[in-house]
Order: sequence, then structure tokens, then C-alpha cells
Amino acid sequence: MDLHQLLKYRLTGANVFYEFPTENNLANTPWPASPLKSELNNSPYTPLSAQECDNLSALSNTADNQSSTETISAQPISPLEVDSSYRQAGILRENTQVRPDPLYTTSRHNMQHALREIETVLMAPDADDAATSTKHEFEEHKPAQLMRQRSRTWSHESRQPSPGVVRTQFASGYPTASYEFRPEKRQRELREDSQSMVKQLLTKCAEALSEERIEEFLKLVQQARGVVSITGEPIQRLGAYLLEGLVARHGNSGTNIYRALKCREPESNELLSYMKILYNICPYFKFGYMAANGAIAEALRNEDKIHIIDFQIAQGTQWITLIQALAARPGGPPHVRITGIDDPVSEYARGDGLDLVGKMLKSMSEEFRIPLEFTPLPGVYATEVTKEMLDIRPGEALAVNFTLQLHHTPDESVDVNNPRDGLLRMVKGLSPKVTTLVEQESHTNTTPFLMRFSETMDYYSAMFESIDANLPRDNKERINVEQHCLAKDIVNIIACEGKDRVERHELLGKWKSRLTMAGFKPYPLSSYVNSVIKKLLACYSDKYTLEEKDGAMLLGWKNRKLISASAWH
Repeated sequence: MDLHQLLKYRLTGANVFYEFPTENNLANTPWPASPLKSELNNSPYTPLSAQECDNLSALSNTADNQSSTETISAQPISPLEVDSSYRQAGILRENTQVRPDPLYTTSRHNMQHALREIETVLMAPDADDAATSTKHEFEEHKPAQLMRQRSRTWSHESRQPSPGVVRTQFASGYPTASYEFRPEKRQRELREDSQSMVKQLLTKCAEALSEERIEEFLKLVQQARGVVSITGEPIQRLGAYLLEGLVARHGNSGTNIYRALKCREPESNELLSYMKILYNICPYFKFGYMAANGAIAEALRNEDKIHIIDFQIAQGTQWITLIQALAARPGGPPHVRITGIDDPVSEYARGDGLDLVGKMLKSMSEEFRIPLEFTPLPGVYATEVTKEMLDIRPGEALAVNFTLQLHHTPDESVDVNNPRDGLLRMVKGLSPKVTTLVEQESHTNTTPFLMRFSETMDYYSAMFESIDANLPRDNKERINVEQHCLAKDIVNIIACEGKDRVERHELLGKWKSRLTMAGFKPYPLSSYVNSVIKKLLACYSDKYTLEEKDGAMLLGWKNRKLISASAWH
């Protein structure tokens, strides 16, 4: 059975967030096959259901109906208003009626000087930008009388301007220059300037703290509190959490703040709900699951006995579509055994022990008539796992999965025993047919503090922007998702050090080095899976990017790479 036949049954996890069975609904848990999206060329192999794309469209429509510039209770980023900015730049608004003034007198020298200045402004590549940037210099050199004269020497072009465009001409004996001003462009530039201002202010806070200029740091923090908000622009929202991390670092309370944030987590069922929202509005988890499942399906396509070791089983949702695909093999399903490793953090988010995952997998086994065995390893961290605990059996084809987990394992910079590389060597000793790795494409492990701060701001700025693409700015659920699913990680990266800093991301190149030193070789991901992922991304936003690099795949937002997926053997 080839990979296309496996993928026919939606192995790639496009819509697989599972509601755990209870005593009331376990017996009647349905497993409907979602209709395929007709826009995706009616491919029999695509994992994308119409429901998946329709859900995204509904979310997007909701976001569109909510104005991105609605008034919020938080303090504004900048006191400037668009109209006042136009006036300060000396730019006439559309439909402004200007009448030529009668004769006026002034010295020839001053007039020529003023004309040269004005023409310099008008002939610049982007006249509205140039007018803004040269306004103060221009006004310093011309007399008050000439200031009045300037307002009398502008006239509209005789032809009618297009909607939303202002065309101006200088009426004089000198060569005429004209330019276009588009209000929407100016608003975008003001917004970008405001975002840049917030980033610069936060960077100054980090620099002052790094150089122990504490008095300056405290003043900058007070200033920054006026421009960040959990309900504002993406950089404002991120800035609120970055600022909390900086303050915690200054007070040497980073670890306490991080633990306090974890203690303030909502009830487990609420946290699971927020994780589900993040899963649905962003393709990050789906991308990782799809890439890993595709590699496993390809590597084990001819095996009759399969053993999957998942080093962070979480809710077990990654395996739903893979199990469905394996169950549909033309020659009959293989025997599947899943070993799920669980740490206390995952247990809290799930709301109960691994018995919930076991019930879900048992329900699938009965529904799809596939022999499936689940072995839980509860309450144990990855570094504590030994070969004896995994019950490796002869005749089983082994697959090992690391999805957004390995960066939590300390490396040589934290522990001289280097648990991160030690874990990879232990896994290689199991002789797996394939090992899958999905990680954040960020470098926050061993970089100095200032570089780490800048990298964190850049990485999460892109992530917060991508969330805006599918949830309105003032959506309460969006606020909860960012606070409970992302904020504590940001604070941990900025405020904590040593063993207390558990968020230690590395770039794909570094992971390649570690895996190669452990004895692994690359296992190129399927180009077909790549094409399926591209169709998935089209349901979200055209700003998502997908790049193939040396057999691995990189998911990004605009120009920023966010998640990498690779396979090894």
C-alpha cells in the first residue's frame, strides 16, 4: 500500500481535535468521515474536509466583521490622530477648497529659497513621506509671511482626482511638480511607526536592565506600561508579557512569577478549551501532526506490527487520523501499539491521567476494527525514560515521535551530563525505522540575554499577528488563548535562567547537528505531504509560507519561520 492510499483516509490530522469520551457518550461516540472539500480538486487523498475550511472561513468572516480599529479600553499607542498628522505634514486633505490669493510681495531671495525647499519635497520618491520628514527643517528657514504664502499657492489639478487620492500642484513660474497622497497608505505608515516605537521602547528597557542601569530601567518601564495592552495591536499584546518578564527578571523573581502563572492557570477543562481554540485558529499543531504522520506512514507502510513511542502523548489527538488510515489498508490493518509518555504538565491540561487517552484509543480500535494496544507511562519526564520501560518487542517496526517536546529537555549548557543528547542516543539505540521531530524555529537556548529578548520579540510578534488573522482583536477567547497558552512561555524565556528556564528552543540546523552526532540520518519528508499541507494553509491565510529545505519542512508567517518538521532514521 503506497502513501497516497494511506493519505486517502485523512491520516494527516487536519481536523482531529478529539473530545474525550465519558461514561455517557463513550458507547455512542461517532466517527463520521467528513466530506472532502471540492475546491481541493476533489482529490481522493486530501485530508482536508469541507468542515475544516468552512470553520476557518467562519472564523475569518467573524474577524472581518469586527473592525480592527475599534475603540478599546487600553491606552492608545500614539497620541497622534490621522487628520492632525496630515495637517502637521502640510498636506491638504481631499476636497479641500483652495483659492488663489491676490498679489503678494516678499524678497526674491526668500521666495527662491522657499521654492527650492518645496520642490525638493515634491520631487522626492514618496512625496507624503518627504513632506513629513522635511517639514520642521523647512519651517525653520522661512519667515512667518512665507508660511502664509505657502497656503495660498497650492491649487488642485484641473482634472478630477481618483477616489481616495489627493493631487496637488505648485502654481508658480517654476517647474510644476505633483504627487499623490493615499489616506490608507498614511494610516498604515502611522501604524507601522507606532509598532516600531513600541519595539524600540521595549528594547531600551531590556538594554537598561542588561547593563544594570536600574533607575533608567524603572523609568522606561513606567513609560512602556502606557503603550502595551493585552487588547491592542499584536506588538502591544506581546509587549505586555515581555514587560512582565523584564520586571520579574529585575526582581530576581522570574522563577516565582513563572510558577505563579502556572498556579493561576484555569481549570483543566478550560485550559483544554483554550488549547483547542489555538489548535483550530492556527495551523501550527496540524502542520506538525501532518508532517510527522506522513513520515511514519511512509516508513511503516509494509509493516504488520507497529510500535509508536510518543514522548509527549498529551491528548493523543495526533494519532486519530493515522489510526484511521492504517485501519483502511487493503490487505488488512496492522497490529498497532502506542506507548504514551506523560509528564505532570500534560496531565493537568488533559484534566486526568492517561486513562482518558486509553479510552479514546480503545473506542477507535472498536470503531475501525484495528488491533490496538496502549501502554501508558504516566508522570515521567523524557529524561527519566529507559529502554527497559519501553518494552521493545522483537518483530515490531518502531517509530519514535518528538512533537514540540525535545526543547524542554536540558542540554550541556544546563547540565554537564547533557540530557538532551543523551536522550537522542538512547532513542537511536532502539533502532527505530523513523524518528520524527517537530520544533519551534527559534534560537533561545544559549544566546545572551539581549539577543534572546530580541529573538523572542521577533518570533512571537509573528505568532500574535497570525492569531489576528482568524480571531477579532477584542475577542475574549483570543485574550485567554494568549494568556494561558503563550504568556507563561514568554515570561519563562525572558525572566528565568539555569534549570528554571525550560523553554530552550533551537534552530533546525542545530537539531540536525545533534541528531547527526547521535547517529541519525535524514529521512526526507514526502513531497505529496507537502502539497497537502499547502492546501491546508490555504484555508487559513495566504500569509503562511511553507519551505522545503534538505528534506525537512518549515512553516512560517510572512518572512518569519515558526515551526520546523523533519524525520530521521
